[in-house]
Amino acid sequence: MAGLGTPSEEEPLLGDRTPGSREWGIIETEEHYKSRWRSIRILYLTMFLSSVGFSIVIMSIWPYLQKIDETADASFLGWVIASFSLGQMVASPVFGLWSNYRPRKEPLVVSIFISVVANCLYAYVHVPASHNKYYMLAARGLVGFGAGNVAVVRAYVAGATSLQERTSSMANISACQALGFILGPVFQTCFALIGEKGVTWETIQLQINMYTAPVLLGAFLGVLNIILILIVLREHRVDDSGRQCKNINFEEASTDEVQVPQGNIDQVAVVTTNVLFFVVLFIFALFETILTPLTMDMYAWTREQAVLYDGIILAALGVEAIVVFMGIKLLSKKVGERALLLGGLVVVCAGFFVLLPWGSQLPKVQWEDLHNNSIPNTTFGEIVIALWKSPSDPSGEPTGCPVERAWCLYTPVIHLAQLFTSVVLIGIGYPSCNVMSYTLYSKLLGPQPQGVYMGWLTASGSAARILGPVYISQVYTSWGPRWAFSLVCGFVVLTITLLGVVYRRLVAFSVRHGNIQE
Repeated sequence: MAGLGTPSEEEPLLGDRTPGSREWGIIETEEHYKSRWRSIRILYLTMFLSSVGFSIVIMSIWPYLQKIDETADASFLGWVIASFSLGQMVASPVFGLWSNYRPRKEPLVVSIFISVVANCLYAYVHVPASHNKYYMLAARGLVGFGAGNVAVVRAYVAGATSLQERTSSMANISACQALGFILGPVFQTCFALIGEKGVTWETIQLQINMYTAPVLLGAFLGVLNIILILIVLREHRVDDSGRQCKNINFEEASTDEVQVPQGNIDQVAVVTTNVLFFVVLFIFALFETILTPLTMDMYAWTREQAVLYDGIILAALGVEAIVVFMGIKLLSKKVGERALLLGGLVVVCAGFFVLLPWGSQLPKVQWEDLHNNSIPNTTFGEIVIALWKSPSDPSGEPTGCPVERAWCLYTPVIHLAQLFTSVVLIGIGYPSCNVMSYTLYSKLLGPQPQGVYMGWLTASGSAARILGPVYISQVYTSWGPRWAFSLVCGFVVLTITLLGVVYRRLVAFSVRHGNIQE
């Protein structure tokens, strides 16, 4: 192959140009190929930084909220946490629509700039004399609004890859997202060494401490991301066969570009895939939420033990997910996306079925007066407090299942072997379902601009992350793990049934219209 800048650069990378092959109608030079993949990798970084922006402060929100505003209570904490997903849910369709008609750089740069400003606002929420908690609420909501660029990232990658490249690229996006969720709390832990007092830059009233340092790092990385997007990102769009397509976002017209194939999108399949994606994120969000209260109730762990051990479990789950993401890229070529999605749902169902309480051994019951020391059980926000709250008297901290919950007196304990088995199964099933659902979704849409559709998909995922914790906090507190996990199994079985009904319709746009063979 000729080097860059030679006449041979205008030749196809691959020589066979028979109709129906990837090379037919396309002249992709080495320079174009490298530019396309540089742009895609910059968006991998954007996805990573977006997930870091969510997780880097999640462990410190509660103590920081208490420090800056004594009027903040547990229910308000729930709103602060949910505001990220609410902001993302609102912004995703907006940025998606924007990306359909304008260069993708615009919504990406604007959304990241919003996140940078929001992180700076978070660092200054201690300054106002009153209503500090509302400034924190606004800051987290704006960070979520900026994270609406996930829809643009997915739409860009879907439009810049062929069907053969799509699954691998989507798996890489999910791996970067999972890595961000893992490393965010690690960064927060490192900044904890600074302490609450830290240092103060009096001139600009900036406090750099364990609460503000993470968001300042996030703001710096956001600026770096904007610079990389402006310098490196180029508009690329190919059809399902890999041929370069004309595009409102494409900067340089070329006589070698082909027209976008026309045809109707299967809206039934599109809506169904949105539902599948919602269920997948719903069940994982509720699992993350309930893990700490569940282990404290079942195994009489203290708050410190629960934060440590459950943190290790979730970190291991994240590492397992990354391994599964990488394996999916190979396995999907042999069995296909639909089969992997179905198999993933079956494995997830098995994971929650394993969590159902069996046997006759009961958990330790917490009989003491729990007014100030137990995990509160009224709202989602109060349950989440268990992740941050440190006991004032570790030796005298009540442990076990609170007697106020009637089910503690008759529900069998969930053994550690059950929990670990469930974690392994969910760690296999969830990544498979996550990647396959939006990989199939992008293939259903074909080569048309996917910004709006990806916006709705991202919005459905954000809604799931809001409703999942609300569901599990209410059902688990009132009825216990047997009812909570039985209903989850029922949801998954219904989802598997829905997938079976539309299974044959979940085929790529170009395959359905006969442009290429599956």
